[in-house]
Amino acid sequence: MIRELICVACPIGCSISVEFDENNNITSISGNQCKRGEAYAVTECTAPTRSLTSTVKVTGGKKPLVPVKTEKPIPKEKMLESMAVINSVTVKAPVKIGDVIIKNALDTGVDIVATGICPAE
Repeated sequence: MIRELICVACPIGCSISVEFDENNNITSISGNQCKRGEAYAVTECTAPTRSLTSTVKVTGGKKPLVPVKTEKPIPKEKMLESMAVINSVTVKAPVKIGDVIIKNALDTGVDIVATGICPAE
């Protein structure tokens, strides 16, 4: 089996082909122009991850929401569950960039951090 990917590891956007054997093990990777493309293809085919950005509700602030993101990518299969956790959280103003909003989200070892500010009223 062959899986075709467009690499997003750098701006080139290589078309990568990943070939698998009958046991679903990667046997070859081609089309990448750099090592990052090869690493991206392996990760995408074995344990895909994504960065997550959203907003969290704020009480007592000048704004009703503050933007947040995962500090690093999380497993793709945890995205919807992570959004449910994020949507259930309300923080109290003031909030500053870098504040940890959710520590170790879903036991992934990844924190959800504020990427914006929300001063108190």
